[in-house]
Amino acid sequence: MENLLGLLKIRVHKGINLAVRDTVSSDPYVVITMGEQKFKTRVVKNNCNPEWNDELTLSIMDPNVPIKLTVYDKDTFSVDDKMGEAEIDIKPYLECLKMGLESLPLGTKVDRVQPNRKNCLSDESCIVWNNGKMIQDMVLRLRNVESGEVDVQIEWIEVPGSRGLHG
Repeated sequence: MENLLGLLKIRVHKGINLAVRDTVSSDPYVVITMGEQKFKTRVVKNNCNPEWNDELTLSIMDPNVPIKLTVYDKDTFSVDDKMGEAEIDIKPYLECLKMGLESLPLGTKVDRVQPNRKNCLSDESCIVWNNGKMIQDMVLRLRNVESGEVDVQIEWIEVPGSRGLHG
């Protein structure tokens, strides 16, 4: 517990215009890895615009360890095909959390993160204070594939007894 900073809840909302890997569609699912941790969403059959709405929770020990998101096409008789990957950059989000802005009005935009060469954002991503929580919605452009984006949201969860962000 002493190395734990907190938990990061990742809501994998949906895929947008994902690549076709079967005859006319794909059976996509998302795998999120960070160090030794690995979580995956359910498979959505025959859909290049799947809605997962799955929540995956990572234990954050070191915010410098990259969080990788990879989309795969589920295949029955062969190895699952890779349909692109992206990285979730949580550093701007963590900086906003460290500001200790608990008294903000609902829906306040704390920061805007612009797409650049280093991150996988396909559009501006806002970090927003909402219902007592700091959340960040982001649409990630997948790399190493002809098309596809994944819409995710991150939210920090404080863990009593952990080191915390301010520690």
